[in-house]
Amino acid sequence: MATPKRPLSPFMLGSYYRIQLTSFGSLLHRATGVALAIGSLVFAGWLVAAASGEAAFAAYSAALASLPGKVALFGFSACLVYHLLNGIRHLVWDAGHGYEIPKAYASGYAVITLAIIFTAVLWYVGLTAGGAA
Repeated sequence: MATPKRPLSPFMLGSYYRIQLTSFGSLLHRATGVALAIGSLVFAGWLVAAASGEAAFAAYSAALASLPGKVALFGFSACLVYHLLNGIRHLVWDAGHGYEIPKAYASGYAVITLAIIFTAVLWYVGLTAGGAA
């Protein structure tokens, strides 16, 4: 009996596999983890600049205050919020709750929605508080 030709991996997109919310959330969690690792290097650079003197700190702060710097900081904060909320979701799963498909989808949509809301609130408060920025 001949074995039918099937895809070797579910990651072969197209007619074989359609991305679902759970797989998208997993991929996004991994990507935000990588972004946070890169962002931590930027934060370490900021600390080194602060320790190196006033001129280095002013130059680094000016780079972060520029439009590309603010976009990068916004992306970093969005990754941080999403990764935190999705990590809490995974802790709930580790406790044995929320594995049912409707609950998994509901928690996925909740994490994405709350990440957008929390990031927007974080930046609104940060930009309107009148702090050091």
